[in-house]
Amino acid sequence: MKVGLKTLEHWVGALLVLMLLAMVALTFTDVLGRRLLNTPVFGANDITEHLMAIIIFAGLPLLTARRGHLSIDLFDHWLLRPAWRAWHKAVDVLIAAVLGLIAYEYFIAIGDARSTNEVSQALAIPRWWMYAFISFTTALAAVAALLVDAPRHEHLGESAS
Repeated sequence: MKVGLKTLEHWVGALLVLMLLAMVALTFTDVLGRRLLNTPVFGANDITEHLMAIIIFAGLPLLTARRGHLSIDLFDHWLLRPAWRAWHKAVDVLIAAVLGLIAYEYFIAIGDARSTNEVSQALAIPRWWMYAFISFTTALAAVAALLVDAPRHEHLGESAS
């Protein structure tokens, strides 16, 4: 199972890099078109908006599974002691609850967007599928928050075994 997860993680990471490169290329082309030809790329704003959402929310479960979110290590020496493991699990449950709430809200937004035919401004891309993607990946991140191990630091005498 770990090999399958590592393979999935590798392919999602590669997809994220390709999307980021596409966004950079699109922005570069759009700026050149505006400056040199006085003609921007039609729909560049919509495409960039969608690519940004895909990059952020496709990476969210990976980042959560790696405990890669922003953290402050000011109190690590004190908080990373084994006695605080229950506290860390409680924080993980809270994070999962918040991510679950976000996933639920986007799930509700899917129906709203479909019923009002919400679309992007220039290209008229339906928004509901993006909301579905965000809801799904945020729900995955909520599950990942529950499955991660408690944080450990080698310099505090804990092994990663």
